[in-house]
Amino acid sequence: MENKKKSTHYPLFTIHLLLLCGSLLSSCSKLGYGILLWSLEEPSISSGTVLPVYIRSNIEQLYVVGVPETSDKIEIPLTQLEFCGSKRKAEKRAKDFAEYASTYAESLQDGLPIRESPDNGARRAYRLRLGEIIKILEKAGGSPPIGATGEPLPGDWLVVLTNDGTKGYCFSYRLKLFEHTEGTVIAAPVTRRDNEPDPDLDMIFSKSWSPEIYQQMVNSRRFNLDELEKRYRFDPGINTGVARIIHPALEREFKYDGIYREGDRSWFFDGANLQMTLRSDTALAVNYMEYSGVGRTVVFYSLPIEIDELINQEKNRRENLFLALYNQGPIFTSNNYGTITLKQNGEFNWTGYDLLVPQFIPVESAGNGRISMDVFAGSAFADRYTGAVNFIFTDVTPNRSLVFLYVLDSQGLRIEVVPDYALEDDVITRRSSNPMTLYFFRDSSH
Repeated sequence: MENKKKSTHYPLFTIHLLLLCGSLLSSCSKLGYGILLWSLEEPSISSGTVLPVYIRSNIEQLYVVGVPETSDKIEIPLTQLEFCGSKRKAEKRAKDFAEYASTYAESLQDGLPIRESPDNGARRAYRLRLGEIIKILEKAGGSPPIGATGEPLPGDWLVVLTNDGTKGYCFSYRLKLFEHTEGTVIAAPVTRRDNEPDPDLDMIFSKSWSPEIYQQMVNSRRFNLDELEKRYRFDPGINTGVARIIHPALEREFKYDGIYREGDRSWFFDGANLQMTLRSDTALAVNYMEYSGVGRTVVFYSLPIEIDELINQEKNRRENLFLALYNQGPIFTSNNYGTITLKQNGEFNWTGYDLLVPQFIPVESAGNGRISMDVFAGSAFADRYTGAVNFIFTDVTPNRSLVFLYVLDSQGLRIEVVPDYALEDDVITRRSSNPMTLYFFRDSSH
């Protein structure tokens, strides 16, 4: 469908009639000058041209402007002219605008958002149709959106203008920029879908969606940093046109042309075997087709806190637990099991542990390693133990881990060996049937 601009010539009697009726707010004397933002076909006037402005109508939402090198006057929408005031100011603005005066763009994705500010989290002002043409006004600052790989997308935030007058910011990654100076600008045909607001879809785009294992970590307050740092997620790909499922069980990409509603809080990805349904405001079921043709469903959750913040909080928690151990020592001595010296950087040195070799500590170890607070004492131990600590002997290959339940008291440190079979997903679920307990006195000279 051709995007033909309205450009109506006004005989003087028509203008006078409009003035008498009160529709227009000014007389036919010049109000000033402005620059055309979107080129006209009839008469042919290029974007960036300085035009004299005679009338502004807030009621009709239009300007009456003069056609260059003629005595004709035409009307154009308010949004398609930037009023500058004096001719000198308009000419300066036209010079600044020249870089983008002939630049337009085509949307490569249905539903590509135009936002109220150059930020991927900003409120959506408009959703572009696939193939819709917009006018580029200028380049803007702002941080680029993050792509499915976790890296910033290539491109720039641009100030744009739609054919119906919506102005906002759009990231260029899914835009095809082109130059247009004369003739008709072809706008996208209005087919298949409308551009009605979809608050539920906007909510999906505004949130991060994580797998159930992350939700379980939040519920239990037991965080596996290695798993969190893999950043499993569902990314609808609103800025890339590529949806991604990154999950412990699979990793898949789905290229699509648009996202369309197909029922109550349910949408399909046009061009891909992918659907999603909001089960609640915090639970999103994603349905996809395996290569074998079997349909699968994975549920993702909107967590109450961002993954990066969860990682930081867990790192701080572990650091504080270690500091409590360190500050209680940092040297702990046992008559039977040697001396443990903790270092501020999390490393340890253990000497005189002969009675623990080779059952617990490898013969080849020199007693050097690092402390990790990456294990959790089950709820059954909460009233008897301060927590759990993992001694990792890094001077042997492969590294040897020795996990203890521990209690701090005013005199020192009591630790109890945890057998491997008592650990389930980094959680201590039970004690040994014949527990081995070691007590170390703090070295009061330090």
